This record gives sequence, structure tokens and C-alpha cells, in this order.
Amino acid sequence: MPVGRQALLALAHLRCGDTCAQLAAGFRIGVATAYRCIREAVGVLAALAPTPAEAMKTVWTKAFVILDGTLLPIDRIAADTPCHSGKRKRHGMNVQVLTDPFGCLLWASPALPGSTHDLTAARAHGIIDALADEDVKCWADKAYQGAGRLVRVPFRGRRLKRWKRRHNSTHARIRCLGEQAMATLKGWRLLRKLRCSTNRITDIVKAIVALHHAST
Repeated sequence: MPVGRQALLALAHLRCGDTCAQLAAGFRIGVATAYRCIREAVGVLAALAPTPAEAMKTVWTKAFVILDGTLLPIDRIAADTPCHSGKRKRHGMNVQVLTDPFGCLLWASPALPGSTHDLTAARAHGIIDALADEDVKCWADKAYQGAGRLVRVPFRGRRLKRWKRRHNSTHARIRCLGEQAMATLKGWRLLRKLRCSTNRITDIVKAIVALHHAST
């Protein structure tokens, strides 16, 4: 296929979530050809996504960042226990996301099994240590309790003092901007229900991040 057609094929797959069979029929090619073209294009795009080191250079220029995790739903697989999130009661892959103070997507982590706790995932990706090294403040939700002094989290508990409740309200107003980045990711319909091998999800997320940065 010409490069332009191959790019359009991959974009239709990522943006609309069309299957290889649907795309093959629409582009009048074989299913195997569609699958190969998509894999090649996603691989090229994934290589253009910012690395953690490049992301931290951008993070360092910000007043603070927002850290959050999301679960990308997947089809059930044979060995599905590690991919089942007890918190969200569904199967998926855990992806950590960093955004700037305005909710713009800066970086998305490799995908881990859905049973991975958000704080465990952030530490595994080196996010907590990198933020500490760069002395960058970070706003996050209650899942990141114990991440360190630079990671600001709300107070836990039901009967909180008035000043703690005010703090939680202010914290929530800041942190909710990070939901815009989640909306950016979920705007790509493929991520709403992934039917591919879990080994490919990291490259798919990286490809989408690369396309997002190219369009902004």
C-alpha cells in the first residue's frame, strides 16, 4: 500500500476502533495485509512518543503536574487473573498518566496488568523517584498515599475537620483537570475496548500519545 493509505488505515484503526476485517473490506485489501500495515504504522508512531527522560524535561518546566491512573478495558484472556482490577471490577491494563496544570497530556506509561495498584505502578515506572529528583510537585488522588512529600494527596476519612474538608475540595478542583487527559486517551475508540494481545497495548498507547503531541 502507498504510505498515505497505510497511514489512513492505521488512523482509522486507532481513532474509530475498526477491526482488521472491517478495514480490509473498506480498503479492499486482505485481512493479513491490513494487520501488517497497522502493526508497522503503530510501531513507527510508538517510536516517536516521548521517553520518560524527555517527559521529565518538560515536567521540570511546569509549576506542578497531575498524576493519575486509568484502566484500559480488554477482552478476557486465558490467564486473566493478573488483568482483573478488583477496584473497577473488570479486566484491563493499568496506565499511568502525567498532565500539566491545564490538563494537557504529557506522558503515558507502559501498560501493566489491571490488578496493579496505582502507587505500585507509578513506582515501577520510576515516576515517583523522577519527580523527587527534579523536585517537582505533583497532585494525585488517594491511591498514591505514601508516595512522598512532593506528591500531594487528599486527606482520608469520613469525619474530617473543616480545614481538611476545604483542603480536599481545593485539591479536587486542581486534580480534576487531569481528567481531560483521560478524555483525550478515551477519545480514541480503540482504547475503550481493546481486543488485541496485551503485549501490543503499550505500543498502541505510545502511538496515540505521539499523534496527540503531533496535533497540538
